[in-house]
This record gives sequence, C-alpha cells and structure tokens, in this order.
Amino acid sequence: MRLILAPMEGVMDHTMRDLLTRVGGYDRCVTEFVRVVDRRLPARVFYRACPELLTGGKTPAGTPVYVQLLGGDPDCMALNAQVLEQLAVPGIDLNFGCPSKTVNKSDGGSVLLREPERVHAIVKAVRAAVSPHIPVTAKIRLGFKDSSLLEDIALGVEAAGATELCIHARTKQHGYLPPAYWEEIGKIKPKLSLPVIANGEIWSAANARQAQAESGCTDLMLGRGALSFPDLARAIHAQHTRADYTPLAWAEVLPLVVEYASHLETRAPKYAASFVKQWFTYLRRQYPQADNLFQHIKRMPALDAIKPALHRG
Repeated sequence: MRLILAPMEGVMDHTMRDLLTRVGGYDRCVTEFVRVVDRRLPARVFYRACPELLTGGKTPAGTPVYVQLLGGDPDCMALNAQVLEQLAVPGIDLNFGCPSKTVNKSDGGSVLLREPERVHAIVKAVRAAVSPHIPVTAKIRLGFKDSSLLEDIALGVEAAGATELCIHARTKQHGYLPPAYWEEIGKIKPKLSLPVIANGEIWSAANARQAQAESGCTDLMLGRGALSFPDLARAIHAQHTRADYTPLAWAEVLPLVVEYASHLETRAPKYAASFVKQWFTYLRRQYPQADNLFQHIKRMPALDAIKPALHRG
C-alpha cells in the first residue's frame, strides 16, 4: 500500500509538504500545479513551485516530490516536461482534475475531461518527451458533468504510456461535495493494467478502508484529510498492519501550526494570517481544541496578533 500527499492548490506548498512528511507515512508528494500556456517556462518557476528540486527532489524527510503541470497544449506541456527532466525531477504529474472555473476557462484542468482524445494526446506527448525512467502520472476526476467518458479517458491515459493514474472519485460538477463515488473507480479499474490510485473524501482510517474496498485500489491519495488529521497516513498504515496506534494529541499538533506560521511570516507575510486560519478550518474537524482556538483568532487580521494566541494554545 502506498499513500500519496495530494497537490492541493493554495495549500500544499513546500512548507506544508515538509511538515506533513516529517509527521510521516507518505510515499510521495505532488506539488501545486504549474500553469503551462504557450511557452517554455524558466527554471525559476519550477524552483518556486518545488524548492525540493534543489535538494534532490525530496522533502527534508526524504519523500520524493513530483511536479504537477497543468495545460491544454500537448507540445507546450512536453516542452516544459523536458525542462523538468533537466532539473532532475523525480516524476511529472499531469493535472486533468482541477475544477476551478478560472482554470477551466483557460483550457486547463477538468474541462479537458470532455475530450478524452486531448487527454490522451497530452499524456502521450509528455511521455515521449522525457526519458523512460521518469514517471509520468495523471490525475483525473470521474468526468466533467458525469462519468460517461471515464472508460475512454482512463484507457486513453494508459494507451498514452502513463506510469500511474490517480482518480478523484467525483466529477467536476460534484466539486468537493460529499460523498465520493469510489465504486465508480471500481468499475473501471479491472479494465486497466496500470496502477490506479483512489482519491477523495478520505478523512479517517475507516474511510481509507472503505475507499479501498469500493474502488479496488490499494494505493490512496490523501488531501483535505491530511490537513485535518496530520498523522492520517500513519493511522492508515497502522490499520493496514493491524498495529496499535494512538493519534497525535493536540499538544503535539499545535507546534506544527506554530512552525508553519513562523515560515509564513518570512515567506508570505501578506497572506500568513489567512493561511494559518485556513489550516485551522481543517484541524477543527479533528480537534475540538483547534475549534476553540480558531474562534479566538478568526477575526484577527494579522499574524502578529495570532502568534501569541498560538503560543498560549
């Protein structure tokens, strides 16, 4: 069983990847998407999205980080994949799942799921552009409005030579509303020979077990659940091996939030308060103490006021 940390736009930056992979249990991370439009991007763009490229393509805990590309032009996607190969990227992931209206209007993300042949062409172009030893993975949803094209999309991704396929068990129209339809993945997985990873609505070890049973997938990608439950990957592994496991207490999680805030203070001071509050919106699902603290800080406009509250707990 492999557990992969999802590429959550606006959330899963290199600081969060560092913190969560230090907590442990992850086999791989994927960056937030790098938008590809009509040109070869300079190396600095990829270093900004993935500073780990400067240290062997791994987080400080040693977890490999794949860089995710998003775009609708096969040739341009291939060109930028070649840049990533030159930067010694551990792997390249292709985004066909982002449901953002802004992204979709600019010919990227889940809007491409309406055209399985374009998804195939992009994967094929990227696969052909880089050396065989570099994994090329794809992340999709069940479809755009419905799952009627899922088989065509998935078989096309496989035929294009993708290394693996991750399927978020909702359509673009579903967005992030529960439930996740893991059984839809289960219908297509037997028709594929490449590894398939299930994603969506996995908040607990029990959810993980259900997702595996309904999708037929052993491997899972964790997103919002990992933010809510920082040691979720460890809990899932413990369940899988039938080992006893005690989840991290709030007193062990709060220092991670304090460290996150400190990084943001120097790296993104303008947005630091918003990013800290954003993490609390997830943590409060798992920890009542996080909800109590969130109620205290939610109207504080700046990190200067929030940090003392975090230290007081």
